Amino acid sequence: MILLHPKQKMAFEYLEHEADLGILAHADTLEEAFEEGAKAMFNVIVDIARVKPMRKMALSASAKSVDLLFVEFLNKLLAMVDTEEMVFSRFQVRIEKGKDGYALSAEAWGEPLNPEKHRVKTEVKAATYYGLKCWTDSGKHHIQCVLDI
Repeated sequence: MILLHPKQKMAFEYLEHEADLGILAHADTLEEAFEEGAKAMFNVIVDIARVKPMRKMALSASAKSVDLLFVEFLNKLLAMVDTEEMVFSRFQVRIEKGKDGYALSAEAWGEPLNPEKHRVKTEVKAATYYGLKCWTDSGKHHIQCVLDI
């Protein structure tokens, strides 16, 4: 099922998995697919419709392939939940291909976690390599992985 939130452009799905939860993001560009994947992950943690994009934080990541970069990106965002006690609802991603792989620079907008306001749902421990896949079909970019919950 593809979820579209009325106030925000979101295009992602949740995939069934035995003990964990898969996410699948769809978008017109690779960068937007990463952004949708981040929204999908944060919507597992909290109700992102309640997260105001009040504070901007920057992050970067690198990996040998695009799919590995996706997992690295999501895990860096999760680390920010733990270290900065922040949750995010808006993302802007830039990806560049270099001779040794891919580099990502991103900005995430959110606010400090407030369990009552944000309606905390499920703890996400990590984005995993299980089910990791990235592809383009009919001009759309798709990326998926399984979240350890």
